[in-house]
Amino acid sequence: MESNIKALDDYPQEWHKNIWPPFTQLSSSKPPQRITKADGALLFTENGEPLIDAISSWWVTLHGHSNKYIAKAIYEQAKQLEQVIFADFTHPQAERLAHRLSKLTGLQKLFFSDNGSTAVEVAIKLAFQWWYNQGEQRHHIIAFEDAYHGDTFGAMAVGERNLFTAPFEKMLFPVSRAPWPTTWWGKKDIEEREAEAIKKLEILLQRPTAAVILEPLVQGAGGMKMVRPEFLQAVQNTISKCKTLLIADEVMVGFARTGSLFASKRSNIFPDLICLSKGLTGGCLPMGVTMASEKIFDGFLGDKPEKTFWHGHSFTANPLGCAAANASLDLLEKDPKAYEDFESKHLKHLKELSKHPIIKKVRLTGTIAAFEIETNTEDGYMNIVGKTLKAYAMQNNVFIRPLGNVVYLLPPLCISDSQLKHCYQVIKSGLDQI
Repeated sequence: MESNIKALDDYPQEWHKNIWPPFTQLSSSKPPQRITKADGALLFTENGEPLIDAISSWWVTLHGHSNKYIAKAIYEQAKQLEQVIFADFTHPQAERLAHRLSKLTGLQKLFFSDNGSTAVEVAIKLAFQWWYNQGEQRHHIIAFEDAYHGDTFGAMAVGERNLFTAPFEKMLFPVSRAPWPTTWWGKKDIEEREAEAIKKLEILLQRPTAAVILEPLVQGAGGMKMVRPEFLQAVQNTISKCKTLLIADEVMVGFARTGSLFASKRSNIFPDLICLSKGLTGGCLPMGVTMASEKIFDGFLGDKPEKTFWHGHSFTANPLGCAAANASLDLLEKDPKAYEDFESKHLKHLKELSKHPIIKKVRLTGTIAAFEIETNTEDGYMNIVGKTLKAYAMQNNVFIRPLGNVVYLLPPLCISDSQLKHCYQVIKSGLDQI
């Protein structure tokens, strides 16, 4: 990866006059580079310089960019059927995908939507209406501290309230919060903290509750905060006593990100509803899915119109997205060791990096490695140290996007050993200069 690296200040400093980028304050940010093509773990800038995509382009690019197998599946499907209204018709790709995901998750019914936020919205609405259809008004929902579930209104409501949600606070429905007992290498009091969290959850559940929603094993945008499977099992045991529904938001962690096809499986928990997106199509096309148990589905059957789940999206079960998702599952089934063994690839580099004097709270689950930088300012998303490290990494051909002082690597499965090694070397060199 040695090359003459162009400094960020040398790139054109002009914003496209018609584009409004996400999560960006234009007044204090530099214009983005233009990417013209991508291949495997590499993004190619307009001048041809490669960047290792060490975060899978916001966690979606599962097998790598421009995957020929998935591209061919989309192409072949586009020649036959590109879109059809799913309220009146079905098609083979949707049927095949529904069968496969049902078998893999253990949940019998699949509801299609467009993205991660809408998959969560569907799950929340299903949970509330399921109780309504039972003749029981349960409006209470429990989420976990520091969670992030999306940017639509229901997803915002169950996520952590912060700077991002402040303008909409009065419009969001109330949610109770349980502690999230994060663990990392060397954490000593984790069992005590887990027990305290369960006690708090038990208190919250004294109020009739529609659902508990969580991100199994790893909270993503909240800071890559990891918990043990034992804690999630205790959560399930606790809420089952109250007959409360469990929603697993696997938008980020689903499809092999935690070393198993689904984080719920690795945790040995059995949710009533599972939200999926991101890696669902291998990152090639937008699509969301909410898996539901037969029990949930049966609660919507009946002669009364009000029992119907009146929800849908224009591109529900888009055939091209379904074709991409089926192709992505083919690749996962063909080579399970690509994700089952990925943790060991991180491990040797992360162990060495963990010796660095300014990092703390090192943690690893599956393909996700994370740590925090020790600074003299407050930890969290607004800590600017991550931007400094990001700029340095970009100058050295690695794309990362720290969450404040939380640095993480979540690369595509196809990343080579030498590319992953380069990512860690660049991060270490950047830390040396902070």
